[in-house]
Amino acid sequence: MADTGTPLPRQLADTYVDELIDVDPITGSFLGDPGSARRLPDFSPRGIEARAELTRGTLARLTAAEAAPGADAAGERRCGRLLRERLTAQLAVTEAGEELRTLSSLSAPVHRVRTIFTIMPTGSESDWADIAARLRAVPEALAGYRETLRAGLDGRSLAGPRQVTETLDRLGEWLGTPDGWFGDFVAPGPEALRAELAEAARGATAAVAELRDWLRAEYAPLVADGRDVVGRERYARWARYWNGTDLDLDEAYAYGWSEFHRLRAEMLTEADRVLPGSDPWAALRHLDEHGTLIHGVDEVREWLQRLMDEAIEALDGTHFELAERIKRVEARIAPAGSAAAPYYTGPSLDFVRPGRTWLPTMGQTSFPVYDLVSTWYHEGVPGHHLQLAQWVHVADELSRYQTTVGGVSANMEGWALYAERLMDELGFLTTAETRLGYLDCQMMRAVRVIIDIGMHLELPIPADSPFRPGERWTPELGGEFFQRHSGRPPEFVASELVRYLSTPGQAIGYKLGERAWLRGRDAARAARGSGFDAKKWHMAALSLGSLGLDDLETELALL
Repeated sequence: MADTGTPLPRQLADTYVDELIDVDPITGSFLGDPGSARRLPDFSPRGIEARAELTRGTLARLTAAEAAPGADAAGERRCGRLLRERLTAQLAVTEAGEELRTLSSLSAPVHRVRTIFTIMPTGSESDWADIAARLRAVPEALAGYRETLRAGLDGRSLAGPRQVTETLDRLGEWLGTPDGWFGDFVAPGPEALRAELAEAARGATAAVAELRDWLRAEYAPLVADGRDVVGRERYARWARYWNGTDLDLDEAYAYGWSEFHRLRAEMLTEADRVLPGSDPWAALRHLDEHGTLIHGVDEVREWLQRLMDEAIEALDGTHFELAERIKRVEARIAPAGSAAAPYYTGPSLDFVRPGRTWLPTMGQTSFPVYDLVSTWYHEGVPGHHLQLAQWVHVADELSRYQTTVGGVSANMEGWALYAERLMDELGFLTTAETRLGYLDCQMMRAVRVIIDIGMHLELPIPADSPFRPGERWTPELGGEFFQRHSGRPPEFVASELVRYLSTPGQAIGYKLGERAWLRGRDAARAARGSGFDAKKWHMAALSLGSLGLDDLETELALL
């Protein structure tokens, strides 16, 4: 096609990625950009405004791109719709002042700063020199973040008290060893750079301590009597950001309850197989001591690696068609001071850094299998790893934007929850304990929908609830309800509750995204009848790149 002078949506989207990397080198490092390795973003109000200006400018250029010759092709149309939806949702969050109160256990700037070091290469002296340079950038980055939080105080854009307490606890853990987390991190560095690394780490550690002290002395007292819940207007804005659609929140709340009742009935059946006559959570407590256990942190990492390797071997060629570079995925132990939930980090665009799953041990040395199998189908294979690595694999056919920074949480978490269900459908959960563990994972996602929406909107608990019918949700009731209907330990539940309060609308995307994936598959199967090929459908679906829930179900039905 001749160059018309006006970029098509996919070209514009990739230009946006290049420009975003320039202002957000953490994103650059996640994408494998070597030029980002020594820098950190500007987290001050000036940095926030620079990123907002990039967003506004891209949206202004998108109108012309969508009208250019060739922009009506399916791939261009999908990319243009995604780019407009994502940037509009991001801008709405920024312009509402939400970034002035970002304290969370998932995505706050201070967590991003530490996390990026865990994925940086360490194989050469040059790699360690990059780490030293980036460590020297930590004080300025955290000073900018503190400036932003102070601007939030001045403008009454405040974080909730639980978010502050959780952040202080995390920072205390990072500072809890003689050299601090950063000092411990650089200890294996090369002898030639040992002094430089240690000095840079001390500076980073001092910056963390300064942030902690400021939060404790100045920020925390001013929000101590504040509210952790955000209300309907703020919640709707965040729900659009995390889910890529304007949700009917009352319908979603009702759906969460319907899934709760369905799963509770299934769990009662499986619990009776584990411990006759018990309820599901008594059966899970029984499995904590008497079920299949993996003893040792190194041993559980190796076991998780085998689980993913075996899943790839069993699924490739039967239910998926995997490229060789997608078949490499690593199991890792999460660094101390992480949130309680396991997580996944995707591969770099060149696959030099593979996809990785991360297990926070929370001080444990013995690990029940029932709590791991379904979770690693979710985090690893066929969950996050197969989707996000496939996106990177087909990035040249789509756009880097669609396969990286344009990701929609509900699409990705919905696929991962669908992947758990798929493994159950395919017969991989062969014992009562692993199937009860799977149902417990599903139940947790249903509970998330109920309490995430219920707490933030302060909705009534329905009359058919087995828990406090007629009362209105509060964070205290949310924690009690979660603990009663989960096999997780209290410290996990407490961490999760703060997560829901600090990232409203994110946790509901697991169940709502799974529903979109199931509906899309059912529609495709109904349309094709006996000609429906699940393997082809899975690979075509995973090669669509990111889509918000506005578009996901429709596009899946057409495959």
